[in-house]
Amino acid sequence: MEYRTHNQPGCGGCLVIIALVLLVTGGAPALLNFLGFLFFSGLFGVLLLVGAFWAFSYYVRQRVSTYEATQTETHNRFVFLLVNILVKLAQADGRFTRGELNTMLEFFQHNLHYNQDQMYWVKQLIKEARDSDANINAHLVEFRNSFGYEPRLILLELVYQLLYTNQDVDTDDLMQARNIATFLKISAYDQRTIEAKYIYQQRRGGVSSSQREEHYYATLGLQKGADLVTIKKAYIQKARQAAFLIYLISFSVASQCEICSKRYHYVPASLY
Repeated sequence: MEYRTHNQPGCGGCLVIIALVLLVTGGAPALLNFLGFLFFSGLFGVLLLVGAFWAFSYYVRQRVSTYEATQTETHNRFVFLLVNILVKLAQADGRFTRGELNTMLEFFQHNLHYNQDQMYWVKQLIKEARDSDANINAHLVEFRNSFGYEPRLILLELVYQLLYTNQDVDTDDLMQARNIATFLKISAYDQRTIEAKYIYQQRRGGVSSSQREEHYYATLGLQKGADLVTIKKAYIQKARQAAFLIYLISFSVASQCEICSKRYHYVPASLY
């Protein structure tokens, strides 16, 4: 028989008990006063939540407006186009997933080191882009004509990063990313390098934990399931071998430098 946990009992019947007690002791007026108190307390709570939400929204809009005013038009336009292109690309399949949103936010937060005010601004741009009916092609044309090669390379990197957020990347999505690279005039070498990096990461992520564990054992020259003492000894042996190899390389380089200095009275600049 399967064991079932027992949850703590709720207090839904407490209100019924209180209502019955009030009805018995104070009659109908006491009960109506109690129900009126519950109703107006709930109404006050709802109004308080609505007011708090509006105040927070106003605060965010104020911070976003203040931040935008301190930035250059070029910077604001770069982020605006970047966000809109990525959002429209994510919406191409008819949905905008949480993973795609997190990919965009992580780029600004971790790669560009945006602070809280800047992240408020980015989130506001993402919200507006999701509700916008603008065409991605118009944004791509403006981005290509307004910014140099490096910003376009950043955009392509983000396109592939967003594309490989999903586990299954079909041929149409891959062709769309390649077409964007061609449209942005990204070199074939850079495009293939970025694509190969994400293909490798996807394949590496598809390796099971069991296969990875076997790889770790094989690196130490052991069979899977070896005990902790054996693993420790093998690890120490590998570390000693690596240290000895580094020593041999260093000794060989030092010997060659010494020979050079004796024969030609020359010491490499890297040794100073």
